[in-house]
Amino acid sequence: MVVGHPGSSDDPLALAVAQVATGKSGKLLMQEREEIILDNAAAQKFTVTSVPAVTTTPSQQSTDTSGTTTSPSIPTGPPPSPSTVEAIAYNLLGSYGFATSQWTCLDDLWQQESGWDVYAENASGAYGIPQALPGSKMASAGPDWESDATTQIKWGLGYIQSIYGTPCGAWDHEEADGWY
Repeated sequence: MVVGHPGSSDDPLALAVAQVATGKSGKLLMQEREEIILDNAAAQKFTVTSVPAVTTTPSQQSTDTSGTTTSPSIPTGPPPSPSTVEAIAYNLLGSYGFATSQWTCLDDLWQQESGWDVYAENASGAYGIPQALPGSKMASAGPDWESDATTQIKWGLGYIQSIYGTPCGAWDHEEADGWY
């Protein structure tokens, strides 16, 4: 119990709350709260309600020799081989509202982070394909999070969507700061 000093008008309850908020336990509580918020955001199911149309501005268009106006294609990189874990991620992009043009960024990101290894673990304890820290966060996507590529990828795509908006947003952060 925190008690005010004699002759002080400090509220003992306010002092106790202030002490907890700035002390070690307060910091741990805030950290736990942030993790719960991120876990809840990653566990949300997202539904694609429409597919955005790709448009070009006049400066992006050109005219070929026949007078036809053309637009450049969006680079997507080649799709992965169908029997790979990368193909699972590629096929799930749309269910998180990502265009296939985001594939190259996601591939670069997770190639650098884990080499697409379900069991990858770094020195700080980040785990799996998306390098969740701690790895147990991925349990919000399924109980088989330690060994199932699909579960890890779904969690990772949800995390990217909630924090960075797109795989290219996450890749930009990775390139700038060395982590995402």
